[in-house]
Amino acid sequence: METLKMVLMILFAIDCIALTAIVLLQEGKSAGLGTIGGMADSYWGQNKGRSMEGTLVKVTRVLAVLFIVLALVLNLKVFA
Repeated sequence: METLKMVLMILFAIDCIALTAIVLLQEGKSAGLGTIGGMADSYWGQNKGRSMEGTLVKVTRVLAVLFIVLALVLNLKVFA
C-alpha cells in the first residue's frame, strides 16, 4: 500500500508541475478591439480549437481533472 501511495504522490507532483507550466504558456483572454469589428468570426476565431492555444486549453482541462482526482484519492483514509 505504501508503494501505491508513493507512485500516486510522484504522479501528483508531475501533474502539478505540468499544470503550472501549461497555464503559464497560455495567452491572456483579453478580447481587445478585434471583437468590436467582428474579428471573432474570422478564420482564426472559428478554428481556435485546432490551434496551439486550443490544444493548451484542452490539456489544461485534462491536467486539472487529473489533479482533482489524484488529490481526492490521496486524501482517502486508506493511505493513513
